[in-house]
Amino acid sequence: MSVVHVPVAAADFVVDTPNGSDNWGRAIYRLRQSWLSVVGLVMVLLLLLLAIAGPWLAPFPEHLLGGINTGMRFKPPSSAHWMGTNEVGQDVLSLVLGGARTSLLAGLAVVSAAAVTGTIIGALAGYLGGWTDEILMRIADLKLTLPGLILAMAVAAALGAGFGIMVFAIALSWWPGFARLVRGEVLSKREEVYVLAARALGAGPIRILWRHILPNILSPVIVKMSLDVGFAVLTVASLGFVGIGIKPPTPEWGMMLSTARGYMPDFWWIAIFPGLAIFVSVLSFNLLGDGLRDVLDPKSRR
Repeated sequence: MSVVHVPVAAADFVVDTPNGSDNWGRAIYRLRQSWLSVVGLVMVLLLLLLAIAGPWLAPFPEHLLGGINTGMRFKPPSSAHWMGTNEVGQDVLSLVLGGARTSLLAGLAVVSAAAVTGTIIGALAGYLGGWTDEILMRIADLKLTLPGLILAMAVAAALGAGFGIMVFAIALSWWPGFARLVRGEVLSKREEVYVLAARALGAGPIRILWRHILPNILSPVIVKMSLDVGFAVLTVASLGFVGIGIKPPTPEWGMMLSTARGYMPDFWWIAIFPGLAIFVSVLSFNLLGDGLRDVLDPKSRR
């Protein structure tokens, strides 16, 4: 019996990468079955809507630009001012709505910047290994030894006030968590069959990471992002509370709390409503993150 050898071109092979669309379709179905996820998603969407449209929804938009009315100082909540007025007669509801844009968008910007930076560093460290892994992870470990809030305060105090500076200062201490998470995921995926097949066909490290590994490790990254946004909003408020974040007249929840503490408990509404805004924001993103973790956890998939 003679054996015929048929030459096969490398292009005839197709790398069998797991179907991401099926996984995401299943995740969306599971998301709809989880009331916790739905509640968190609805709350987050409402908060984002307020962040975008807040300045237009504010009943006294001139107060967002620094306008004052000393004749209306310390008015309690009423039909004219649903959340009362502050020490210079500004409408607290207008300031809370205007502060939503600053606080929420700053939190989203911090987590997005940290996720992108940490994903790139963690992916390179996990896939390349060797001295690259050692150097990048030791830098991440060095960052983790410093308290994130203290580092952000030091950077913000050194570079000055401003939205961009504040986001940079917080993101500088936030990326190591994403880097370590992505590194661990890449280490577990780089020996999968579809990665070995792509490598055998001559695909380079960047292509393998971009086309085959990263799409299959997005689930834990998305869950961490959704959980971290609430804590990022809390960190933004903390910087504003100590006077290092956004400066007046731009409204910001932490700064409003810092000003209101000198008038407690007599004029409680000045502090209660910004504090409730922070509480609801952190709770909303935590609910969404917990729900997404249940939905996207690979171990819970059937």
